[in-house]
Amino acid sequence: MNAYAQVRAARKARRVPQLLFGLVGYGAAVMVLVRSGLGAASWNVLTEGTAESLGISFGWATNLISLLVLIAWIPLRELPGLGTLLNVAIVGFAADATATVLPDPQGTLAEIGYLAVGLVSLAFFDALYLGAQFGSGPRDGIMTGLVRLTHQPIALVRTGIEVAVACAGWLLGGTVGIGTVLIALCMGPLVGRFLPLVAVRLPAASAPTRHTR
Repeated sequence: MNAYAQVRAARKARRVPQLLFGLVGYGAAVMVLVRSGLGAASWNVLTEGTAESLGISFGWATNLISLLVLIAWIPLRELPGLGTLLNVAIVGFAADATATVLPDPQGTLAEIGYLAVGLVSLAFFDALYLGAQFGSGPRDGIMTGLVRLTHQPIALVRTGIEVAVACAGWLLGGTVGIGTVLIALCMGPLVGRFLPLVAVRLPAASAPTRHTR
């Protein structure tokens, strides 16, 4: 669906809160993983490596990567939506807000706990906002586009993207830890498991109609 069809589609009373809750939770989960100290998600490794290579701030690297990823949507024929815009606006704010109240883990067991909770939460909230059907964020659009074009399972496509991005970030100087490896290998299967459970099913009438001559 295009952005207009996404907003026009039915069940907005559930879909809008699910989108917002999913994005806020996703941002919080990102910060839990960062605070674990055991390795950030693949895209954060790429952002760190890009910032170091180009001599720019982490924030500017994030914006640059988002722009390049959105350009990559063109050959994949992905359509931006409300979720795409809100992803950029909310996730970073939610991560910063979480950082102000989340204490640093004390000890190895606490770090492992942060990693486990952050990983499962990241996958769940990722599936939650995608399931609201308001469009994907810049990075998730690569996944959904490739799934649609290749007809491969979400788990396989997402894992391939995570591994490729982590390797690219590491080659650019980003920091890779055991958490990065686990996130890269587990995010695809976890998102693939959660998405069917939380995806909002829309009535057939909500889908855009096709006119024939």
